[in-house]
Amino acid sequence: MTLGEHRYALTVEWTGNLGGGTSSYRGFSRDHDILIPGLPVLKGSADPTFHGDRERYNPEQLLLAALAQCHMLSFLHVAVKHGVVVTDYRDEATGLLKLNRDGSGQFERVTLRPRVTVADEQHVALAAQLHHEANQVCFIARSVNFPVEHVPVTVVA
Repeated sequence: MTLGEHRYALTVEWTGNLGGGTSSYRGFSRDHDILIPGLPVLKGSADPTFHGDRERYNPEQLLLAALAQCHMLSFLHVAVKHGVVVTDYRDEATGLLKLNRDGSGQFERVTLRPRVTVADEQHVALAAQLHHEANQVCFIARSVNFPVEHVPVTVVA
């Protein structure tokens, strides 16, 4: 591994064999566990539309969460770099997934709606501009092949 490489590993374990395996499309559960050493088990499933359990996280939600988390962390990083003191951050993120006739699908776009509170009124305009820079350094946003849009709101504490 070089200095610039970081490797991540986890285990996804299917827990949805109801006795007959995948002998029929509706004869198995989509439930699975995401296992990362030292962390609580993350209970996953498919979206309920695809016969999943609505009480478990689905991959589409986790992708949206990864984008929102990455943007937030990148934004906080660039805020420090530019001397902007952020005191609160909340994002109401949405994603649009389009299904194709062949059963495949893809995300068409994600819209992040971060509401950022800054300590100094003089930093409101700069904070709003920093979302572009944050998007440029966000590892997850740089890795996806669909637009990640930003509709930020900045307020003063």
